[in-house]
Amino acid sequence: MGRARQERGNRNGLAAHFTAAQKGSLRRRVLGWYGRHARDLPWRRSRDPYRVWVSEVMLQQTQVATVREYFERFVASFPTVEALAMADETAVLRLWEGLGYYRRARQLRAAAKQLVEERGGEIPDEPEELRKLPGIGRYTAGAIASIAFGRRAAILEANTIRLLSRLVAYRGNPHTVAGQRMLWAVAEEILPRREVAAFNQALMELGSLVCTPVEPRCEECPLGELCLAKERELQDRIPRPKPQPKTIAVREAAVVIRKRGKVLVRCCAEGERWAGLWDFPRFELDAAEPGAVARELVARVREQTGITCKPGGLLQTIKHGVTRYRIALSCYEAEFVGGRASGGPSIVRWLARGDLSTLPFSTTGRRLATLIASMEKPMKHGRGGEVRERK
Repeated sequence: MGRARQERGNRNGLAAHFTAAQKGSLRRRVLGWYGRHARDLPWRRSRDPYRVWVSEVMLQQTQVATVREYFERFVASFPTVEALAMADETAVLRLWEGLGYYRRARQLRAAAKQLVEERGGEIPDEPEELRKLPGIGRYTAGAIASIAFGRRAAILEANTIRLLSRLVAYRGNPHTVAGQRMLWAVAEEILPRREVAAFNQALMELGSLVCTPVEPRCEECPLGELCLAKERELQDRIPRPKPQPKTIAVREAAVVIRKRGKVLVRCCAEGERWAGLWDFPRFELDAAEPGAVARELVARVREQTGITCKPGGLLQTIKHGVTRYRIALSCYEAEFVGGRASGGPSIVRWLARGDLSTLPFSTTGRRLATLIASMEKPMKHGRGGEVRERK
């Protein structure tokens, strides 16, 4: 079905994509579909701005199915801005463990502290004020303002980028400055004056459930008659896929050092991967020959922790990916020989196996901690399995 292009420009200086009648039809279709198909999600059961904010931060680069349980545990432990502001960072990270992108959790807590100090814990309702808080960009500000407060603020995230790119048949790269400018203009153009909260959530829901990355269900889409990508049979080519970075293979080692029933753990420093989380002594491994590996383990553990150890056998190899890196992590046993942990208990500490659950660990660190906690006695040297895991 063809569509006449509206020549009048919009307030962004870009040509508008829809006539007034088309915009009215689009809004009615989207809201009608959402009324029938909206999922029952825990953060949708109220318009409490704190709950909306937490959910939007958790949902960044994370699937809805994954976020459900994390969200409910998090708001049960920190039900208000004030509770989050007063929380210890370790407790916040422990509840975030497994969601990844841990900077989000630290920024969430930092923003809560700022709100308590500057606004008595009150969350602002204007996007411009929200964007002054750590970790809140244009999309998150628009989502909080529109969903929690009903403000007329547009949104643009992964699902709506895909949906709007197809709707107007945008064949450029949607992640460039030009692409973002154009799609933000489309999002603002179709935004209704009323029911903004439902409309914005409906767009995200439609992108998530129907206008999917692969094999979109166009016959079920309420916007099929308005979609230029469908009309031109370009759904599989829009939006243009991101170029995939070249993967880099990396060998790393983690060392489980035992001392009178306890094991040594360290807090990852600022600037390291998983800063603020705990892990076993871990580093990139250069050596390959067994004798050289043992010498490197001793030297690198001493450098990181101040502890001298005697390496034992291989416990396990974990293969996982972090961004463009494909990591083979060899996990070794070792016995304490001497030395004193450097940096104090906030940096390096000895923990009983049963206490490993009290600290926030990296994904692979938690996998190894779970293995250790379940062991009644050390595994025999050389009897390690292999686990494939993607962060």
